[in-house]
Amino acid sequence: MNTVEHQHIYNENGEQACCLVEEKSEKETADHNQHDGHDHGNSSRSGWKEYLPAIISFLILIVGLVIEHLLKLEFFKDPTTLIWYIAAYIPVGIPVLIEAWRTLRKGAVFTEFFLMSIATIGAFFIGEYPEGVAVMLFYAVGELFQSAAVRRAKSNITALLDLRPKTANVLRDGAFFTVPAESVAIGDTLQVRVGEAVALDGQLNSERATLNTAVLTGESRPISAAYGDGILAGSINLENVIEVEVTKEFKDSSVSRILELVEQARDKKSKTELLIRRLAKIYTPIVVYLSLAIVLLPYFFVESYVFSDWLYRGLIFLVISCPCALVISIPLGYFGGLGAASKHGLLFKGASFLDEIIDIDTVVMDKTGTVTKGVFEIKDIVTSNDRSEKDMMSALLSMEAGSTHPIAKAIMRYTGEVDRTDVNDLSEIAGKGLRGTIREKEVVVGNKKLMEQFDIQAPSETDAIVESIVMIGIGGEFAGYVTIADELKEDAAKAIADLRAVGIKRLIMLSGDKDSITQHTAALLDIDIAKGGLLPEDKLNEVEELKKTGKVAFAGDGINDAPVIAASDVGIAMGALGSDVAIETADVIIQTDKISRIATGIKIGRSTKRVIVQNIYLAFGVKIFVLVLGSFGLATMWEAVFADVGVALLAILNATRLQRMRWN
Repeated sequence: MNTVEHQHIYNENGEQACCLVEEKSEKETADHNQHDGHDHGNSSRSGWKEYLPAIISFLILIVGLVIEHLLKLEFFKDPTTLIWYIAAYIPVGIPVLIEAWRTLRKGAVFTEFFLMSIATIGAFFIGEYPEGVAVMLFYAVGELFQSAAVRRAKSNITALLDLRPKTANVLRDGAFFTVPAESVAIGDTLQVRVGEAVALDGQLNSERATLNTAVLTGESRPISAAYGDGILAGSINLENVIEVEVTKEFKDSSVSRILELVEQARDKKSKTELLIRRLAKIYTPIVVYLSLAIVLLPYFFVESYVFSDWLYRGLIFLVISCPCALVISIPLGYFGGLGAASKHGLLFKGASFLDEIIDIDTVVMDKTGTVTKGVFEIKDIVTSNDRSEKDMMSALLSMEAGSTHPIAKAIMRYTGEVDRTDVNDLSEIAGKGLRGTIREKEVVVGNKKLMEQFDIQAPSETDAIVESIVMIGIGGEFAGYVTIADELKEDAAKAIADLRAVGIKRLIMLSGDKDSITQHTAALLDIDIAKGGLLPEDKLNEVEELKKTGKVAFAGDGINDAPVIAASDVGIAMGALGSDVAIETADVIIQTDKISRIATGIKIGRSTKRVIVQNIYLAFGVKIFVLVLGSFGLATMWEAVFADVGVALLAILNATRLQRMRWN
């Protein structure tokens, strides 16, 4: 039994419209799966064998042409010439004839296989043996080049396949054993050696780790992880042996989910691609009937009608009619765009979203985790009454030591010198802060309302502070305060400038954070409109209103923003490798946390559209021109071959340019 590698294009009825199939035996498929594409020696030999029939056919054809036209040997006449050129035809022609028969049995008449078979057999019928062989030879070589181009385009998108190790070192009965990755359960402990990739998503059980996530996220710099941090499958361990506790099964890992989306993306056709395929279904039969008309109708209108001459013209017309250049170059253009996007840390869930993103005129974004890092850090430390920073921060860290609040965690990351001590009678005052006793002095930590409750006078300057503020009173006196801020991402300002440069008319920030902080952040970035203090349903209502006046993209962290991401024209999830919700709801996933990738996605979408339109004009323009020449007897089979295979190759070369373009 054979399996078929899907390197070919099908029309909407499931009929094969273009490209030869490459069949593999079960053994070859098993070998391929076993080596997972890493046996480059065998791959190279297999690739050389693909071209062997064409090489044999070419050599026999050349020898025949030399004998017939240069040496002009007496013996080289019919039936010898016929047998000779049939021998040249068989290596490249038989696979096409077999496919033509298979598709005919399925009821698909107007396939490229059938058209090329009729055209070349017709050439033999009228005595144009070399041209019949040449047409099939060039067609076969063109198909090989097309298949190679498709493989290269797909390889950029599916490079993630190589990130998933098939085995893992798992702790069992006090020792590590190598087992299939699929058999590893949640809660198991993995050992990852230096240079190895993490097999499943998990949590770091070692003190620290340095990981290369370049292929996952597009981030070239290694990242550092500490004990308890999440680790993604496919991350490569760069330093020291580490241990990872598994948190997801192999099939549910982030990489596996993304690979599943990549496969789905291939099936989600853009409007342009579907239009071309529908057009090809109509276009091909029409041209076939026109070619029959060219052969038969002149009999009734031309005095010196010669059947072989008009058959030759009809065959030329038939060869030109093959819609291969259109049917292969359009999806290949989208493959190129999807592949280029993945190289820049962007995952489009379908070719249709490459079309959608170029029509966006409004970009709405969340604040925390989208334009900011989503990690609170100490911004300013201000002491009062000649109190030292060490004394104030020692008391503050002692009070906050047991809290899990994000602001408390930010305070606990303070790296200055402190002298932490025990806190007695520690209690929480709801909505205000903490109260406790340190060295027999009452200490209160929290907001201004807490200070007022304990008759502690905070300086008036604190009223103008936009950032989150934590005040501290010691022994009934105001000791100082700390401001906590969520830092802007390094590329936030560049992202806004890039979005304006690509023509986005409205930039809007909608956040659940308090309005003063939202307005301050928006002012720093020169964002047009900002609204804070919004609940998820408030954001949803805002986006629904914006959609009435334009095409809206929404970028969020993919968790509490999931409803808005789903409702927008193009939903964009930030940092989605760590968020299942983002993967489920977003149309475009930014595999890094770089919001500047939105403008990159728009540029890639526009370039993809431009290349595809160029291919459409190229294919139609050349084909129509040569069709007219052929109908008047001014074109030979050679021009027909160029109009079909040559134009297809030119369109493919144009599409593959997307892989080499730079958008940053």
